[in-house]
Amino acid sequence: MQIQQGSSALILFSGGQDSTTCLYWAKNRFFNLVALSFDYGQRHTRELESAFKICSMAEVEHVILETSIFNQIGGNALTDDIKIKDMGKKDELPNTFVPGRNLYFLTVAAAFAYQRGIHDLVTGVCQTDYSGYPDCRDETIKALQETLSLGMEAKFRIHTPLMWLTKSDSIHLAIKEGALEALGQSHTCYEGEFPPCGKCPACKLRSQGFQEAGIADPLLSE
Repeated sequence: MQIQQGSSALILFSGGQDSTTCLYWAKNRFFNLVALSFDYGQRHTRELESAFKICSMAEVEHVILETSIFNQIGGNALTDDIKIKDMGKKDELPNTFVPGRNLYFLTVAAAFAYQRGIHDLVTGVCQTDYSGYPDCRDETIKALQETLSLGMEAKFRIHTPLMWLTKSDSIHLAIKEGALEALGQSHTCYEGEFPPCGKCPACKLRSQGFQEAGIADPLLSE
């Protein structure tokens, strides 16, 4: 997917490891960048605090939209008081899966971008090292890109820099794009703890990635 130099982009920004890497990737490729975060009734707000800090560091405009739809629907460990479990059987979705979340967020992001004349969207979804979420798959993103373009009569392009990278690969990309220091402010832990709990699936995946990359996690050295 060719990127037009000097164009604008909107990044879906959670304040986590992957979206932080993508924010710097996009900052190095687009003249104007807007970071969009969602306050959707998640169990903790630490990730939004991280998002604010990182956008300030990167000097990127940061917008937070409030939506309680997923909190009202419930039924998952990211919005309800449910114990977070490790991955179960191979074909079983983890209880941290929020049905429709990425689809909804990208749709709202496209509507927000449309009003600003922005057609490039960036998201940190990944099919290689992911938690089994079907809305992180490449085929899902490509189908949604087509749907959004048709539904708004605007040629949207959804960029997924991490789609085919392992977690260790994404860390090397973060270093290349100048995002390593910002990763020290990022938040990954599902439990919302700092220091991170080190036990939830997100913490384990992050730890494994840094170990395989042979890089010290700046979050733990702060």
